[in-house]
Amino acid sequence: MIADVLSLYGDEVAPHKKSARNISYNISNLLKWWGDKTVAQISVRSCRSYAATKTAPAAGADIKILKAAVTYWHDSEDYGPLQIMPKFWRPAENPPKERWLTRKEAARLLRAAKPYQHLRRMILLGLYTGSRPGVILALQWDQIDFRAGVMSRLRPDAAPDAKKRAPKVRLGRRILGHLRRWKRLDGGSQYVCQFTDRWHPGARQVQDPHGAWRKVIKAAKLKGVTRHTLRHTRATWMAQAGVSLFEAAGFLGMTVKTLERVYAHHDPAHQERAANV
Repeated sequence: MIADVLSLYGDEVAPHKKSARNISYNISNLLKWWGDKTVAQISVRSCRSYAATKTAPAAGADIKILKAAVTYWHDSEDYGPLQIMPKFWRPAENPPKERWLTRKEAARLLRAAKPYQHLRRMILLGLYTGSRPGVILALQWDQIDFRAGVMSRLRPDAAPDAKKRAPKVRLGRRILGHLRRWKRLDGGSQYVCQFTDRWHPGARQVQDPHGAWRKVIKAAKLKGVTRHTLRHTRATWMAQAGVSLFEAAGFLGMTVKTLERVYAHHDPAHQERAANV
């Protein structure tokens, strides 16, 4: 039963992955449609039927986990192998999103975020370092070397992700000025993007500011803007300023191939130059 296959994957594999929370959502979605079916019923046709019930990205993400779960069962010494490995089908990936912010749009976004200082910090760090939202929200003050002007995207004890490179990034003059001011205001606080309110004493780490983000986007009257748009914006600004693909890729923490595929559609032309655009 596919329900058993997904359960095994959820128990033995998912907890050890950084995307465990997302995988749990995928499994929940899959069980609603596939839960009463067997692995033998998986085919290109049934995958297409499932994809017809969802958006292409959502169906693709779910079927990817379904295939991973079936493969894990098949390769397991305790449960596999299956008599026949089924054929899977996933909808084609959407082309890279081209949404990025102009300087005026970025200013509108920052003005709208004024009531939410933790979001203002996240936005500024995203625009000036091009770091992923998760990296910024987990950022702690001891990851900032003010003397060297460098930010470590990973904690010293964190294991690097093979698929998501996170090299140290040189900080430009503008964002260093912001960081120094925030540090003076925060004193001995732990997180850079901290959150405080009248109901909870002390500062707390921001886990997922989706509610506040929606309010800010609505107030700024910006369409199609997500938190990842900040990273895309940084890449685009550097490309427009003539920073080479090699320099930009090193600054953002991605391969040149990925940068060309996703970002290099806006006139692409040393970390120091990239940091101060």
